[in-house]
Amino acid sequence: MVANSFDLSLLAPINPGPTRFSDTAGESNLVIDLMFLRCGSAELDHYFILPNYHLFSDHVPLTINIPIGNEIVQSTKLSVIPGSNQDLQVLDTSNIDSIENLNLVVNCLDSIIKQMWFKNAKRTKISKHSKQ
Repeated sequence: MVANSFDLSLLAPINPGPTRFSDTAGESNLVIDLMFLRCGSAELDHYFILPNYHLFSDHVPLTINIPIGNEIVQSTKLSVIPGSNQDLQVLDTSNIDSIENLNLVVNCLDSIIKQMWFKNAKRTKISKHSKQ
């Protein structure tokens, strides 16, 4: 079943009752269960049928309460200004003839990158026009 592949299941409403009201006299009202919710979720494990809100429609609304928690939305980010990589030019890579010298150059590169970050990183405000 398609619902199973999305980890959804058909659950019973909190207040069972008809979800479609017949326009024709003498016909029965129907229960059409089309609400699929996430399996095993304590927050999303039930829904409500609102029979008093069908107004001019023959179907009633099905509602669910979705909990919304506090979320920290990042409004700034650190970025390095373009063209601030001048410090890399002082790195001497001409004398890498041993593992010891390679380790020295790598450690020097590490120090230069850290210095560049602390020197050139600027806090910018994230807006709807920011690049992703």
